[in-house]
Amino acid sequence: MNRSIRYQLGIPEDCRQKAAQLYAEAFSQKFMPIIGSKEKLIGILYDAIKPECGIAALKDEQLVGLCGFYHNGISFTAGMSSSVIIKHLGYIKGTWAILLLWILYERKPAAGELWMDGIVVDTDMRGKGVGRNILEQLNSFAKEKRYKCIKLDVIDTNNRAKKLYESQGFVETKTSYHPYLKPFFGFSASATMIKSL
Repeated sequence: MNRSIRYQLGIPEDCRQKAAQLYAEAFSQKFMPIIGSKEKLIGILYDAIKPECGIAALKDEQLVGLCGFYHNGISFTAGMSSSVIIKHLGYIKGTWAILLLWILYERKPAAGELWMDGIVVDTDMRGKGVGRNILEQLNSFAKEKRYKCIKLDVIDTNNRAKKLYESQGFVETKTSYHPYLKPFFGFSASATMIKSL
């Protein structure tokens, strides 16, 4: 483990803006066709983040990586409410975005499942074990809270993330195909992966 990086449960409030920026960069492929503007996406995420449902990687107290998850009925981006989206996009575009986000990404974990809601590492820190260490922290949290497994989805164009998950014991259990999404989102399938605890 890189000793200059500290890992903690919860995203510090003064790192909220950086968390929103990192999340927007990592998941722009999933959100930009719906939201349309990176600045608006960052604004929505800034308002939406639930810091208690995240694990932070901090270097010199600066956020260099994070992982979001769904715990106790709350997800990392649970604040992405109708009012927040309409505040940033306006009523007509916001209503359309709410519908699409709900259809494409709404999910609720079953009992005993800890659902991971995305992981991202700052570009300059990739390849230094930060993602792996964040997943180890998530694994420890899940065991402490007596979850039976950790579950996640990964899109078919994100091979790097899939290899990371496989190296940490995640196994693909299902592939969902969405060929109609490719022209708009650039991906056409997602794999559900599970790590038993």
